[in-house]
Amino acid sequence: MEDLAIFLSKSLMGWLVIQVCFTLVFIWYLRSSKKNLLPDDQLPKTAVILCLRGADPFLPRCLRSLLNQNYPQYDLKLIVDSHEDPAWKIASETITEQEATNVQISPLRIVRNNCSLKCSSLVQAIRELDDSYKVVALVDADTIVHVNWLRELVSPLGDANVGATTGNRWYVPTGRYWGSLVRYIGNVSTVVQMFIFQIPWGGTLAVKTEVLRQTELLDKWGQALSEDFMMHDILKKHGLQVKFVPSLLIVNREETDLFNLIEYLKRLILCSRLYHPRWLALVSEAVSSILFPTTLIILVLESLLEAKWEAAALFLVCYGVYTIGLLLIMLVLELEIQRMVRSNDQAIAKLSAATIIKMLIGIPLTQWVYGLAMLSSLWTSTVAWRGVSYRVQGPWNICLVEYRPYQWLDQPINSKVSL
Repeated sequence: MEDLAIFLSKSLMGWLVIQVCFTLVFIWYLRSSKKNLLPDDQLPKTAVILCLRGADPFLPRCLRSLLNQNYPQYDLKLIVDSHEDPAWKIASETITEQEATNVQISPLRIVRNNCSLKCSSLVQAIRELDDSYKVVALVDADTIVHVNWLRELVSPLGDANVGATTGNRWYVPTGRYWGSLVRYIGNVSTVVQMFIFQIPWGGTLAVKTEVLRQTELLDKWGQALSEDFMMHDILKKHGLQVKFVPSLLIVNREETDLFNLIEYLKRLILCSRLYHPRWLALVSEAVSSILFPTTLIILVLESLLEAKWEAAALFLVCYGVYTIGLLLIMLVLELEIQRMVRSNDQAIAKLSAATIIKMLIGIPLTQWVYGLAMLSSLWTSTVAWRGVSYRVQGPWNICLVEYRPYQWLDQPINSKVSL
């Protein structure tokens, strides 16, 4: 027992050191990156594609931000799941309100049975583009972008070695639900991890159309559950990089409860298992971040029950150092991200003492929720996603089990809750 406790304590401290190093590398990259924006005459014509099923909480703001980009030649292509989808009415009204002429709204015409609805929409939208579009930019409906978003996303593609550019989402920790806080805490490490492994985020992603043809990405999307995790390995095989653009960290203010969060995490973990190029590294990270601290808590309780006060105190101190270390990592990153997003006119709430205390309490809760989601995902073969079900038998063996159009009754009662 004593040997196990010593091993766990050393492992936990070692993992904390690794996380600190990753965080410092990430912060160094944020601070050292410079914006090298292309002038108007060098920016290629771009198609911005937004796939919609259901009316996301901030959809009108998302659309208005996309329709007012500081970019010379771009068109917004909306693919809505069906005419009766709530998103169709909201999108049509927003387009009229903005008097936009560079936008096209279309229904999803062919519901493919061997990929996700989003992948079906992407394939349809991209295959309908003419040769004048040199870049395709993907965006999600939970992304409210700043005015230079598209210019900053496309400019790095001027480098012949860069095949795709991406940003990431940053949740706020000040929501009313514990699920929102747990999602925030988990996302802090996810953002750093995606930067380290060059994993793009489909919510802000640009790729050259010639790269789409060269890598046959559309064929892959046409039989996949998710579009972004796979891109790193595919581009790497063609000698291309995925470039993370720090100024494209986008603030997300949506809410979620714990039940819906677990379902989201199960789907995310399943997609990671199917397509993430470093899945085994993720498993190792999960063991270090979830199993080790949880086992240490169990040893603390066992030591207390057996009246081994010194051992209990030692284990508790070790766990406390690890937890406070994680809290400090989050606070440092939060301050750094706040500095960055304010420069893009994205207002973000300052952290109060009460929020910091909730973050401290939320760390072990996050470990348990993620652990539960990871265990549940191991035997998950059916995924429910916005009212439709998929049977998953492999990365390229996806079956749409049940489809129905999204309805107004499917919308959450709370208008700020993620779909």
